[in-house]
Amino acid sequence: MTSNLSQLNSVSPRPKVIIFTSILHLAVLLVFLPHTFSWAAVGVAVFLHWITIGLGISFGFHRLATHRSLQTPKWLEYVLILCGTLALQGGVLGWVGYHRLHHLYSDQEKDPHNSNQGFWWSHINWLMHSVPNRTELPRFTKDIADDPFYRFCHRYYIELQVALAAILYLLGGWSFVIWGIFVRLFVGLHSTMFVNSACHMVGYRTHDSKDRSTNCWWVALLTFGEGWHNNHHAFQYSARHGLQWWEIDVTWITIRLLQFLGLATNVKTIQQK
Repeated sequence: MTSNLSQLNSVSPRPKVIIFTSILHLAVLLVFLPHTFSWAAVGVAVFLHWITIGLGISFGFHRLATHRSLQTPKWLEYVLILCGTLALQGGVLGWVGYHRLHHLYSDQEKDPHNSNQGFWWSHINWLMHSVPNRTELPRFTKDIADDPFYRFCHRYYIELQVALAAILYLLGGWSFVIWGIFVRLFVGLHSTMFVNSACHMVGYRTHDSKDRSTNCWWVALLTFGEGWHNNHHAFQYSARHGLQWWEIDVTWITIRLLQFLGLATNVKTIQQK
């Protein structure tokens, strides 16, 4: 408990992130305004959730950029990184760096979203504070830090979101913007954050991964397979997270399709007995 309190006392708030996150959560309330609902707008939100969270975060940011569990042609890698950037979960260099830190120090004091600090800290509070080992990030992203496209996406992720909002407005007005931007970002952010929080607190454990990671089916459903988190922590290199037949992993299905088409190579997996 002493070390937990010392970690919490050593962090400082990040006002810009707090303000931005608050605005996003308030903007979701726009769905209650008259004439903002349409099934087309909901369809746009669901489609973009798959593009940004499924292809972007789960495939691009996580299994490809962070863990290098497979290889793709450079043009396809850049498309996936762009999709992840449109999830608006911070710059790609920070996302990758924090996740690598998480695996190195999982559920220990230096874990950025250490679940021992409680649900809300591991879910979202850690994002709104400057955690002590934030200065370690550059040494965890040396392999991508000099890539011009990665640097572009890292620098301009907010401007890219504004451009997407402008396109949606031209296509369907404010209804498309409210659902395709604000609602979609809200759902996508919390879906991903549940991997950090719920998947270290509820669910079942198949492997002894030396941390608190769990497999949680409903998080896997929201995140296209990322909820099989205990499997992932046990075999971090594996491009496949759902290891049993009932552990549906949509991102893995996508990878297998690309592998069949010759667009995914050197795919790392484990042999199931």
